[in-house]
Amino acid sequence: MGTRRDLLQWTLGTMALAATGGSVLAATPREAKRLDILVLGGTGFLGPHQIEPALARGHRVTLFNRGVTAAGLYGDRVETLIGNRDNRIDQGLKALAGTRRWDLVIDNSGYIGRHVRDSAELLHGRVGRYLFVSTISAYELLEEGGPINEDSPLSRAARPDEELSGYGPMKAVCDRVVREIYGHSAIIVRPTYIIGPRDETDRFTYWIDRLSRGGEVLGPPDPAKQFQWIDARDLGSWMIGMAEQGTTGVFNAASRPMPWGDILNTLAAASGQAAHVRAATVEVLDELGIDLPLVLPDLPQWFISTAAAEAAGLGIRPLADTARATLEWWRNQSADRRGNTGWLTPERERQALERLRGSRK
Repeated sequence: MGTRRDLLQWTLGTMALAATGGSVLAATPREAKRLDILVLGGTGFLGPHQIEPALARGHRVTLFNRGVTAAGLYGDRVETLIGNRDNRIDQGLKALAGTRRWDLVIDNSGYIGRHVRDSAELLHGRVGRYLFVSTISAYELLEEGGPINEDSPLSRAARPDEELSGYGPMKAVCDRVVREIYGHSAIIVRPTYIIGPRDETDRFTYWIDRLSRGGEVLGPPDPAKQFQWIDARDLGSWMIGMAEQGTTGVFNAASRPMPWGDILNTLAAASGQAAHVRAATVEVLDELGIDLPLVLPDLPQWFISTAAAEAAGLGIRPLADTARATLEWWRNQSADRRGNTGWLTPERERQALERLRGSRK
């Protein structure tokens, strides 16, 4: 089993795989200027939360992907171009070649510097702006703690073309490539943990599901330690809003910090079930080999600055809203899907709670 430091890279990494004011789509006005938007990817966790508000506001959307995952997700409401981010595989980026123009490119699927450079250079001069979905894990300072703003240093890969140098350094390379090629026409969004409906990582979903079942719940070792997140619906809608406003620049995307104790109380209240959270200890977690999702007790506290994103219109809906929507989505998944999250099993939780009760006698 990997260390919690390994888990940091994985959990922060998956957050980017995958709104102004938290308003619902039905209340979103259609924009007078219709944008042509090209999305690289678009069928994972985050994509639908960008594409649905874009369509609701009257924009034209083209997807570029392999046509493998959720191929009919949007029906005939979007155009799909088939290809591969890797120019060495199949037809590569050929479907994007030529003279066709778009107002905006949203790059959701760029993880390897070479792939991002190829698409950014191919489209340069034919797109108005290039929005790259980076990640908080691109920063160098995560393991040191403290404040993180958009000017904080990014990680550096051992070699810029190295494809196995770790998720954070790889995304940092891509982040730099887009800014190098597009300059003031680049939009770089660095989200923290992305949560909400459609999340396939099951991290936040674990907590809202577990608290909805009530009883005694194994919680984080330090309930006072603070955590920041971003609802995928807020993130996706906000990106479309920036495109409409002509915004460019670099932005961290996160909620304000909230202590874990308050977070779990909010989730329990949103689920409508009575639950008692018992704080774990690092010793018990290590003894049983347990990694609680989104909990990194061995790492220092960091605080992500959100001032730039808020000034650019990012709004964060109440956590209770995110909890209720996620729980509703989760309960509509198949029993097999809900039974295979890969996180803490009831038996392992029971063992940990018994250890904790015994240590307090």
